[in-house]
Amino acid sequence: MPVRARYTYLGPEGTFSEVALRTLPEAADAELIPSSSVTAALDAVRCGAATGALVPIENSVEGAVTTTLDELATGQPLMIHREVVLPISFALLVRPGTQMDDVKTVTGHPVAQAQVRRWLATHLPHAEWESAASNAEGARLVRDGRFDCAFAGAFAARTYGLEALVTDINDVAGATTRFVLLGRPGRISAPSRADKTSAVVWLAHNHPGALLELLQEWAVRGVNLLRIESRPTGEGLGQYCFSFDAEGHAGDRRVAEALMGLFRLCPKVRFLGSYPRAGESVPRQRTAPADPEFTRAADWLARCLDGREAA
Repeated sequence: MPVRARYTYLGPEGTFSEVALRTLPEAADAELIPSSSVTAALDAVRCGAATGALVPIENSVEGAVTTTLDELATGQPLMIHREVVLPISFALLVRPGTQMDDVKTVTGHPVAQAQVRRWLATHLPHAEWESAASNAEGARLVRDGRFDCAFAGAFAARTYGLEALVTDINDVAGATTRFVLLGRPGRISAPSRADKTSAVVWLAHNHPGALLELLQEWAVRGVNLLRIESRPTGEGLGQYCFSFDAEGHAGDRRVAEALMGLFRLCPKVRFLGSYPRAGESVPRQRTAPADPEFTRAADWLARCLDGREAA
């Protein structure tokens, strides 16, 4: 009898991470297990307790989820196998019977706070905010009487016996959060023609133009960078590593050459995988040189080296 796959996510039950995980075909017949934190979810994968973990990595309003970026740059390596982009809208969850005038304390994930800051200042200007490990954890704390209300997905109300006092709360319309499905390193998926490649790199020396040298490895090959984040290494002030998302697949010649260029330049490069871009089945229109041009150039150089290329 085949072993049932186990996937974990940033819990408890009722988080946006759980909703995102349930959109993936891998989750259909798998056991889904909530974890108390991003670190706990990834450690479950590292120790073999879970097949994979679905965690947030960036938000269109607040930016990077730094805990996830730092976990991917340290510890036992993990690989991104998929991504999910989920529209995010919050509800104000309260215990039954609670009215707006009763709300004195509010909780939710720190990334949620950044997305409802203006609404909170307008409608609950005197409420005291305290962050929770996740939005669903905030809902659980409201259920247990620790806080008066929590910002979470409206779907979490039923799970925790709460009511949505207000729905569709968001300072910025159309906000989204990107989640990644992480597993242990293995063979990457075949190119889908609409892919993303991720990596973390460390500078050899902090000198003028050091970051430019890294960027040029992508630019001269016509590879579009979709995201770049600097994160402290913990080795002292001014010591940073850089997390990249690039358009394309490591099987593409130009992406492969850029990665090799970074490997030559940097003391450490951590490859995080190539995987299909969420919601895209065809490549974006490119104006930079495509793979055939790189192949044609390589063939030309080979002819030069063996004397077959005429002047």
